[in-house]
Amino acid sequence: MLKVSGFTFIRNAICYDYPVVEAISSILPVCDEVVVAVGKSEDDTLDLVRSIHPDKVRVVETTWDDSLRKGGAVLAVETNKALAAVAPDADWAFYIQADEVLHEQYVPGLKKVMETWKDDKRVEGLVFDYRHFYGSYDYIGDSRRWYRREVRVVRPAQGIYSFRDAQGFQKDGRPLKVKHADAVIHHYGWVRPPDKQQERQVAFHSLWHDDAWVDENVRVYDQFDYSGIDSLTRYEGTHPAVMLDRISRMNWQFSFDPSQKKLSMKSRILQWVFRLTGWRIGEYRNYRVI
Repeated sequence: MLKVSGFTFIRNAICYDYPVVEAISSILPVCDEVVVAVGKSEDDTLDLVRSIHPDKVRVVETTWDDSLRKGGAVLAVETNKALAAVAPDADWAFYIQADEVLHEQYVPGLKKVMETWKDDKRVEGLVFDYRHFYGSYDYIGDSRRWYRREVRVVRPAQGIYSFRDAQGFQKDGRPLKVKHADAVIHHYGWVRPPDKQQERQVAFHSLWHDDAWVDENVRVYDQFDYSGIDSLTRYEGTHPAVMLDRISRMNWQFSFDPSQKKLSMKSRILQWVFRLTGWRIGEYRNYRVI
């Protein structure tokens, strides 16, 4: 029988308006349990997480080491705390970040893929496609600034670890060997009220840079300016059911003309090559599809 543990980390979810309830809820249909490393927060994040399906969600309380701010290293440390706490006999560990949501339409197919490769130990993980929403729930990024795929399912207790800023995973210093999950993650990290998005920007960059850099480059604004984006396309699909209440409460305006691209000539050429051939020249991949 297939056994799947989920894992994630979070701190100050309410302060920065993270859709962590939706993120965790979206993977519960796939998981037997979800381990959440909850960092000591300035709000009621701990109680919020504890309120999510108590029979399945297990909290590990942590304290972030804010001295590990260079390169966002603390994010990988917290991810690894959650990964270390999942059931060691699980076949798979499903990682979801606090602003990512799995659409329920992919649950049956994902379970099938997990079952297919469960006993093939050559397969160390599963890689997912991404939709990056920006400004509102009606637009997605379509330029090269957005990553196309990331590993979100890994083998637990196999020496696999999160690295750098928790963007991906490695084993013995090398990329993981993976299969495609045939599923899409919706990334909502760039859809917040402009004041909350600006607060989140300050907090995020504080994990990468010193206070002087943040004061000069980020903290000077009261609200985030969504207008500086280079290229978007209108999203015509559906959103995960767990997101519908949050979407109905959107209380700010954002509009964008998808025909007005702010791309360099080099970017336009690279985009054209990708559309024609499916080859994204120079794309960074921290995994190897086998």
